[in-house]
This record gives sequence, C-alpha cells and structure tokens, in this order.
Amino acid sequence: MEYDVIVVGAGFSGAVTAQQLAQAGQKVLVLEKRPQIGGNMYDSADKNGVLVHWYGPHIFHTSSQKVWEYLQQFAQWEPYQHRVLGRIDGKLVPIPFNFTSLDTLFPPSQAQKIKEKLQSLFPGQATVSVLELLDSPDQTVSAFGNFVFEKVFLHYTAKQWGTPVDQVDRSVINRVPVVLGYDDRYFQDPFQAMPAGGFTPLFKKLLSHPNIEVRLNCDALALLSLNQQTGEIRFQGQVFSGPLVFTGPVDQLFGCQFGPLPYRSLNLVFEQLEYTDFQPAAVVNYPNEEAFTRITEFKKLTGQQLPGATTILKEYPLPYCPENPQGNTPYYVISSPENLARYQEYANLAALFPNLHLCGRLAQYKYYNMDGAILQALNLSQQLLGCKPEQDKI
Repeated sequence: MEYDVIVVGAGFSGAVTAQQLAQAGQKVLVLEKRPQIGGNMYDSADKNGVLVHWYGPHIFHTSSQKVWEYLQQFAQWEPYQHRVLGRIDGKLVPIPFNFTSLDTLFPPSQAQKIKEKLQSLFPGQATVSVLELLDSPDQTVSAFGNFVFEKVFLHYTAKQWGTPVDQVDRSVINRVPVVLGYDDRYFQDPFQAMPAGGFTPLFKKLLSHPNIEVRLNCDALALLSLNQQTGEIRFQGQVFSGPLVFTGPVDQLFGCQFGPLPYRSLNLVFEQLEYTDFQPAAVVNYPNEEAFTRITEFKKLTGQQLPGATTILKEYPLPYCPENPQGNTPYYVISSPENLARYQEYANLAALFPNLHLCGRLAQYKYYNMDGAILQALNLSQQLLGCKPEQDKI
C-alpha cells in the first residue's frame, strides 16, 4: 500500500504521532471522523468575531521541558496564567481554595486561626488535598476541610459526574488541591501559555508535512477490519502490515463486544452578548446553586480585544450517549474499578494485533491533559521508530 502508517484521529495524540513519523520519512495517512482537525482543541471565530473553543476551554500548561520545547516549532506562544473564581455563599473567591478565599469567607480572627493551624500541620507545603484536611485529627482543620469539601467539591462533583460523591474516584477529588498561601493561579506548572491565533493553526502546522495525508469526514471504522483469530488488520479490504495508531474510543474499535465504556459528556451552551466584559475572570465556577458547572468567557483566555461583544459558554454535564445530539462527545473517563476492568478486556484484545497501537485519552481510557497526550504520542513515535523513549515526567 502507499502508506507506511495509518493514524486514526487528528487530535494531539494522532497529530503529534503523524508529525513525528512523517518527519522520519514515513508516509502517514490520518483519518478524522470530524470535518476539522484539532480534536477537542478545535477553535475558530464565531459570529461575534470571538475566537471560541468549540469543545470547551483548553489552557495549555506543563512541567515537561520536552513537551514545551517540542511545541515551540508549531506556534508562537502568549504567556497566560489561568485564574478561576468560584461563586460561594454569594461571593467570588479564588479556586483552588486559597488564603484569599479563606479571608473572604471567614471572620478575620477565625481565618487567622485556621491559617496558623494549616501552616503548623503542613510545614513547607504549598498545597494539601481536601481529603487530608478532612482526615486531620485537629478539629479546627477538619472542620475547615468539611467546609471546603461541601462548598467547593460536593455539589460540583455530583453535578460533574452524575453520581454521589462517595462513589467518585478519590483521584478526581484530589485533582484540585487547597493552596496553603495566596497563589491564585489554577496551575502551578512552570510553562503556561496559549497559542497565538488559536489551536487550529497549530494543528495545521503539525499536519502540514508533505508525507502526511489527512482525510476529514472519514469514519475509519468503516474502512478497517480486524481479524481476532489471525491478528490481521485490513484497510479498504487489503492487508495492512504497517503500524495502525488508534486514538478513538477503543470499545467502538471492537464493536463494544464487552459492552460500552461509559464517559461523561457536556451540553455546551454558547451565548453571544453585546458586552465588552461579562465576568471578572476567564472561568467562573458555580459549584452549588446552578445546573451548569462553570461559565467561560473566551476573550479572557486569548487576550482578544473586541469592544462591545463577547461570547460565553455554560457547561451542563450529562451522560455520554452517541445517539444524543446533546451528549455525543465522550469528554471524561469514569475510572471506576468496574470500568477499568472492562477497559482491560479491550486492551487485552488489542494486544492480539502486533501492529495496533492505542494512544490517547479515548484509546487508553485514561484522563490526560494536553501535555500528557503529547508526551504519550512522542514516546510512542520513538518506540515505532526503534528508539528508546526519553524519560520525562508530567
């Protein structure tokens, strides 16, 4: 066949793998089901002229020097420190919860006492998990932990995951810490920025190598067939012996034969408004009183100056259902023991095919930030080229 490699999906996992293999001289075919590249990072201007992230806000941040240096060749990057506010008891306070949040919501003497206790019990720590606060033997600290858990995590988590909070994996709750100080940044990574002009131009450059062909509006599952008895892969009826890099939902690759893998999805409601500014931060969380979880104002993510017009997004979590027009995008893995065991059945099945490689959030049924997806793709590319991947941490 005329292609050395087939990559399914044009998000970061697929695009980075395609770029690396094409640069090494491989001829790569990228199959993308959507009408555009970029995966969930796809952005473009709306009718208001605002650069909008159509699958929800994406903010790049990483602690990986390798990933950061790799991305420099595909975009100019504008420094951006992400700050989030949360509406708690009628007031907007920093999220993650920090000492400013504490000072705003508690009387001065009580706030001071809590801060002293926290600094005494967790000396030298910049952050602490809310679960550590709840488990503290100190009554003042555990009561504070209970306040933060109830006001910041409890109802937000129930909305986001559609399940009682005691059934949510602890790693999800620990993902957002409590900050022991006044640092109000949402991320503490050393590299934080947004691509000038948006993510879509970055992806166009990623996939611009002459060794890459991209087919949009292309359902790869209609062109591929996998023989579980022989481990043979066919593409358009012909045996394909080169690497097949699959970044889509792994259960769908195998016809959901062990049952579908569950995800959480979102109903994304965009509003174009005749305001210069709608809210004081790019993202404001609503953990308690609203059906939506947060509002994003996109101009504040990109620094776009556009007087008299702005666009906001409200996110309403809901179950993933491929047939539902308001929940047909699988955004978040639900990593319960039962679901992970089902995923492992699919992973074992994928291992029967020597030239099949799973990469990315959907294919590996694992939550990755953008930098994690990029690092996985870089490492897989090195492996496919016969090189030992460099060790790096995120």
